[in-house]
Amino acid sequence: MTMNKALIALALGFALAACSNQDQAADAAADASAAATEAQAAADASASAGEATADAAQESADAAATAADAASDAAMDAAAATTSEAADAAADTAEQAADTAEAATDAAKEATEQ
Repeated sequence: MTMNKALIALALGFALAACSNQDQAADAAADASAAATEAQAAADASASAGEATADAAQESADAAATAADAASDAAMDAAAATTSEAADAAADTAEQAADTAEAATDAAKEATEQ
């Protein structure tokens, strides 16, 4: 393989890794957004039912929304990353924020059920 072909192969490898991280981060942000929407629906249902746990459900929904925002920011960071390490870190941050949003959604649902 010539030096030019090796450099092209290396560049393509970096490009594919960056795309993968961007997709991973975007998927995590979408998951977090869906979780936040679900948490807000649970909080709204709790409030409309007049349950005493409505405040706890709303706090959980707010936490899910905050996590969804963090996941979205991380997805943008992954898209703008100039190194594969930065893109990996941003994608991991987005996934962690999505997990946080899902946990907050579960908490909102549990508060509604009580």
